[in-house]
Amino acid sequence: METTRRCFVKGLSLAVAAAALPLRGADKRLPIAFSTLACPQWEWMKILDYAEAHGFAAVELRGLQGNLDLPSHRVFDRSQIAQTKREIAAHGLRIACVSSSAHMDEFDEAARAQQTADGKRFIDLAVTLEAPYLRVFGTNPNGDKSIVLDDKIKARVAANLKELGEYAGPRNVTVLIESHDNMVTSPVLNDVLQRADSPHVALLWDAYHTFAEGGEQPEFTVSQLGKWIRHTHLKDSVIAEGGRKFVLTGRGDVPIQRQIAALRRINYQGFYCFEWEKVWHPDLTDPEIAVGDYSRVVSGYFGEQK
Repeated sequence: METTRRCFVKGLSLAVAAAALPLRGADKRLPIAFSTLACPQWEWMKILDYAEAHGFAAVELRGLQGNLDLPSHRVFDRSQIAQTKREIAAHGLRIACVSSSAHMDEFDEAARAQQTADGKRFIDLAVTLEAPYLRVFGTNPNGDKSIVLDDKIKARVAANLKELGEYAGPRNVTVLIESHDNMVTSPVLNDVLQRADSPHVALLWDAYHTFAEGGEQPEFTVSQLGKWIRHTHLKDSVIAEGGRKFVLTGRGDVPIQRQIAALRRINYQGFYCFEWEKVWHPDLTDPEIAVGDYSRVVSGYFGEQK
């Protein structure tokens, strides 16, 4: 049985590699990216090499080698950052987004100040890497998901987003709140973004959450939130005992092809980013298979939608 499984994995890996997009200039690659959540064991150069070889135009930074505090990673140290930027450019890649763990719902002043300070550190890294976006959460991803989002919480999140946006804007960075946790429906997100009322604050559409948890169809979500969407997270799953189980792209019931089509209809200019949460779910298929498979499947979606 184990031999059969190894043969299957090896065969699938070779098939994915063979189907990968040919190497092209970054301006000709499809606007696809993947988050480094997918590959917590990979060294920096392996990430860049793999991205280029499989036709990705960009990488989203969400931790490296188990370190989620990106500004403290040696790759981004002041003594190393110039070389790091040369390596990114040499692979024809961009940094799609720098993703922090900062959340905007703290009411305690000391805790709120800490979250804001953390967000600013990540904004500074985004500036250095010429990344256009910083990702933050609305509510604490480790907090109580049953909390009712009243006007006070939404107003607090909006105010903190606006404050961080005022720091980010002059630095050519936009702060993105992700559709996540307690904020996964269009009415809630639209309300918060309108309250923030900032040209430097927008939305990272995690299309999985608005569909699987928010109960929205992609066409509806994009019709309601399209003007705010600057970046995406895409992943697939199936309903399983006890919840949902993540599966390779196109094998589940999440309408990824329709999500992409809905964005293309509004002339979305951002990246279509694969978020394979290997950091949180180590039993998921290894990134050597899953990330390349995403490139192959989504490339087919783009071809069908021409």
